[in-house]
Amino acid sequence: MELDNIDVQILHLLSENSRIQWKDLGAQIHMTGQAVGNRIKKMEQSGVIEAYSLIVDELKLGLSYTAFVIIYMKTADHESFISFINEQKEVVEAHRVSGEGCYHLKIKVNSQEHLNVLLTKILDYGNYKMYLSIQNIKKHNPLTSMLQV
Repeated sequence: MELDNIDVQILHLLSENSRIQWKDLGAQIHMTGQAVGNRIKKMEQSGVIEAYSLIVDELKLGLSYTAFVIIYMKTADHESFISFINEQKEVVEAHRVSGEGCYHLKIKVNSQEHLNVLLTKILDYGNYKMYLSIQNIKKHNPLTSMLQV
């Protein structure tokens, strides 16, 4: 599906507030709510919109540690590692990468002990290098750079 400027505007407004009423969204871009709804349904059906989510304050939930972990696999059996990380709720992002390491993980936990338990399990699959986040400087919505205002 090729997106036009109106689709990008809709995505941008939905990314700011996914609970916005179609009528209210339409008023902001000079369309009817029904027309906006039709475009949203098309983007959902084509997979452009995969899901709607909720952003929470992780610190208020007790997730005070963010670690970035580079995994260096010790075996060619990547499938078992992928299954393992998909089962770990603490792993909030996982990327297979070129360059340094095989995988980069973003991990959120509530304590150093919890992080150590997970890192010990990771050693079954390979070695790692870890970096702890000390401050989140920027959260970027990729739609912001797409929107031509």
